[in-house]
Amino acid sequence: MSSVEAQVKQFGADYEKLRAEIGSVIVGQREVVDGLLTAIIAGGHVLLEGLPGLGKTQLIKTVADVLDLKFSRIQCTPDLMPADILGTTILSEDASGKRSFEFQRGPIFGNIVLTDEINRATPKTQSALLQAMQEGAVTAGTTTHQLAQPFFVLATQNPVELEGTYPLPEAQLDRFMLKLLVPPSNAEALVQILERTTTGSVKRASKMMSGEQLLAARALMMDVAVAPAVLKTIARLVLATHPADPAAPAGVRSYVKYGASPRGAQSIVLCAKVMALCKGRYHVALDDVRATVKPALRHRLILNFEGEAAGIDSDAIIDELLKIAVEA
Repeated sequence: MSSVEAQVKQFGADYEKLRAEIGSVIVGQREVVDGLLTAIIAGGHVLLEGLPGLGKTQLIKTVADVLDLKFSRIQCTPDLMPADILGTTILSEDASGKRSFEFQRGPIFGNIVLTDEINRATPKTQSALLQAMQEGAVTAGTTTHQLAQPFFVLATQNPVELEGTYPLPEAQLDRFMLKLLVPPSNAEALVQILERTTTGSVKRASKMMSGEQLLAARALMMDVAVAPAVLKTIARLVLATHPADPAAPAGVRSYVKYGASPRGAQSIVLCAKVMALCKGRYHVALDDVRATVKPALRHRLILNFEGEAAGIDSDAIIDELLKIAVEA
């Protein structure tokens, strides 16, 4: 067995251990768990959307439990200020009485940052995350502070129709590698949830992967081969999300105001690489692309007035795009 084959095999084994340990606490939600792990290995941020009470926060806390990384939490509220996230400069005094200004770091200085109910914070406060999510740094005054790696924001949000929510700005949405939809549990899963949560005992997941192991897995993922034809297919797919593109389908031309940015294409490629490794391959296939297109693009298709008024689902538009760009 070659060195690369051994690394791919080890990657698959480590991934299954992570998934199994999370499954010992979280019932069901297999696609959501896979999406979270895929984005984390790929080095991206994740937005989870679902109704209250579906276990979004518990899922992220469990993911933090299985990774031996620094975890911090930001509970978003309408009165939350940017300084509450990034930190602030305070006047401190040492033992000798000498005073100086010192930057007191906020909760953004973690490896795993849970931003709970992000759309309950005002757009001004949401924007405080932009530099951290894109550049892995925070600027306070004239000083730029680098964030420790690995770093990723795992955010939850309620559907925008609920009371007291603010829509995320387009620039903020584009920073998230994937948007995962958390569905309600079925009857069987709900029975298991009740059995686990109404007995007085609380199960916590064990540490399964260190930061160094995660970065090594990410380095292996970056070297996964993507054929030029697959890259062209992804490029064609993303370009067709723009209404002005000649290849845009009818749904895009009628209901989409803005299409996906190059970050959308990058997200598809990186997540497809992770999925290829999970299947024991060192090259990306079109099946890997199909599996990641919806979570990578659904939040990047900005509907126009007609689309919003008609209640168009962006996933339905993506299905139309897949038929033209991938399955043609």
